[in-house]
Amino acid sequence: MGYAARRLASLLVAIAMTAAVATAQHTDKLFIRGAKIVPVVGDVIEKGNVLIENGKIVAMGADVASPFDARVVEAEGKVVIPGYVESMTARGLDVSNENVPVAPFLQVFDAIDPSDEYFEEALRNGITSIHVSQAENAVVTGVSRVVRPLGLSVEEMTVVPDGGLKICFAPRRGADHAVQLADLRGAFREMDRYLEDLAEKLYEEDLEKKGEKVKVSPKEAREAGKKLVTVDKIDEKYRNLYRIREGSLDVYVWCQRAMDVHAALAFAKEQGLGERMTMVLGSETYKAVKLLKGLSRPVILPIDSFVHREIDRMTQEEKDTFVPSVLAENKIPFAVAGLGEPWFDAAQLVRNGMTPAAALEAITILPARAIGLDHRLGSLEVGKEGNLLILTGDPMDTMTWVDMAVIEGRLVYERAKDKRLRHLIQGIFDTRMDESRKAAAAKKDGEPKKDDGAKKDGSAPAGDEKKN
Repeated sequence: MGYAARRLASLLVAIAMTAAVATAQHTDKLFIRGAKIVPVVGDVIEKGNVLIENGKIVAMGADVASPFDARVVEAEGKVVIPGYVESMTARGLDVSNENVPVAPFLQVFDAIDPSDEYFEEALRNGITSIHVSQAENAVVTGVSRVVRPLGLSVEEMTVVPDGGLKICFAPRRGADHAVQLADLRGAFREMDRYLEDLAEKLYEEDLEKKGEKVKVSPKEAREAGKKLVTVDKIDEKYRNLYRIREGSLDVYVWCQRAMDVHAALAFAKEQGLGERMTMVLGSETYKAVKLLKGLSRPVILPIDSFVHREIDRMTQEEKDTFVPSVLAENKIPFAVAGLGEPWFDAAQLVRNGMTPAAALEAITILPARAIGLDHRLGSLEVGKEGNLLILTGDPMDTMTWVDMAVIEGRLVYERAKDKRLRHLIQGIFDTRMDESRKAAAAKKDGEPKKDDGAKKDGSAPAGDEKKN
């Protein structure tokens, strides 16, 4: 199948999934009955109900009654947990990075492909909120976006349009650390010069409106004009850099190595990037763990940064360090990013010593907190968005799967109606059956044939001449 055919097939699947959701029974109220509820924040309810109205959780507990006009989902024997939150990924973009290394004036809005199979896979695996950001081959990326894995257009998918900028301290391809840092500082210096000129211009224009003349030096005019500078007056080339400095836009700081952490924190302090800053870490950064304490937000740790592998210079032996364990030991909260199958990613944490509860936090509430949305997502609490999963069993059990997914009070996924999954499973079954039949046939063909006692020329077998 060619590329165009594959894209068309993906688009048709996306349309079918969205149409199924749109035509499904839907009211403003959804009532889930009889499940074990694991809210992540708060005590587990062994057998309880959840009521969602107008997309928000309004009641939760053993004694919550079902309104007469609510859609009821029977979930006895099943487990309800918050929807998984993907704190950072470049999947779902048609290009992971733009050609321009400093691109704060761009947005991932223009690169998100709603028909990308990733969004279908994410929903199937229980990921209900996704922070889509450009990858790390940049100095400053475009503006990221938080989306739900459902919709025919980016607008329909969007949860938060302005996710934030990513600043990369690890050098992009073709650059070294010195060039990377020089380009980053150059971008901010260029903005500062622009802001000074803009302030002077606005000051002069303000005096002109009043019928007055400028009577101060350019330096004084720039200082006086600072109060006249507002976001809407700033050119879009610099607007988002200005916003992260003033604290109205999130900023994500990518550090690949331990040496990046010190430079990143020093730069963040210099530029005043504080409360809305989130560190995104490579595996080697565990060596700078002491510098990561006391941050306002959890750090983001991609799954490919879980293990740091290096060779001891003295012994030449290979050594593996499980980075999440180091962060946990130092009481540094972290959010897992790059989720594939969330249960498996969390299970790796449990296997290496974390409790199941802590592992579940790393794929729900902590990612939500890392992207500044823990007031809306990541746990089951009254007032939060009705994003939840109905599982067949324990979240960490390998035999558990997502039976249903609810986003903002809408039942958007049912495993029993997942045609693509059914076709995949049937295809795997058919393939294995074909392989089994071929193997059996090959084995049969390779067996030596029984000697029927006759020669090919029709003469009697050797030894029978005497009988004749």
